[in-house]
Amino acid sequence: MSEKFLTGKIALVTGSTSGIGLGIAKTLAQAGADIVLNGFGDHDPAMREIQSLGVKTLFHGADMRKPSDIQNMVETVEKAWGKVDILVNNAGIQHVSSIEDFPTDKWDDVIAINLSSAFHTTRWVLPGMREKNWGRIINIASVHGLVASTNKSAYVAAKHGLVGLTKVTALETATTGVTCNAICPGWVLTPLVQQQVDAKATALNVSIADATKQLLSEKEPSMQFTTPEELGALAVFLCSAAGNNVRGAAWNMDGGWAAQ
Repeated sequence: MSEKFLTGKIALVTGSTSGIGLGIAKTLAQAGADIVLNGFGDHDPAMREIQSLGVKTLFHGADMRKPSDIQNMVETVEKAWGKVDILVNNAGIQHVSSIEDFPTDKWDDVIAINLSSAFHTTRWVLPGMREKNWGRIINIASVHGLVASTNKSAYVAAKHGLVGLTKVTALETATTGVTCNAICPGWVLTPLVQQQVDAKATALNVSIADATKQLLSEKEPSMQFTTPEELGALAVFLCSAAGNNVRGAAWNMDGGWAAQ
């Protein structure tokens, strides 16, 4: 594939002002795609980083819990740039608690942002993709879309649901030029995960290196983090001609976590 083979394509990446989403957005931009960023907080640094790659950038601060915000986001992009070619459903949050102690408002937020938002974005971009007979929908699920862990009931439920939504979307678009797949990472070294490492180091009174080793050894046989850039490279592959007939896959990048 040529280095800039996505030139002229519009990619909407939710939850993309930092972490995994920003890493995927950068990789898509390096392949030539213009980028729509979404998320909370200060988005200017992410905007500047994407713009430095020589592509157009747009930001929309849709609250991914709200279907009306999601509709407005897609309509804003279509009004400004005419289309959404690539949708990366990445927005996600986490809350850790046992089932009996899980706050109902936290459950509702996790399901809304991690699962329902992907349904709403997909239903709003699909008509345009069908009209052009080309599109890529990439759902950032998790190894927790394939296996479970304790105290993560809402997250695991949402990510399993996202894998299911991926399969249904793939089947409903199977005879078209639109594909839908899920990427299922294990541990990814983002600022949020680094905070978990730092907290473990403090709690156990060990070094950051030892805390990292303990975190990875609990689940990930490779003993190494996946990077946002590696996830982005897989997303770019799925957008290429080589991904034309990859449909409904739940592609884990988890260092062997789910293979155990």
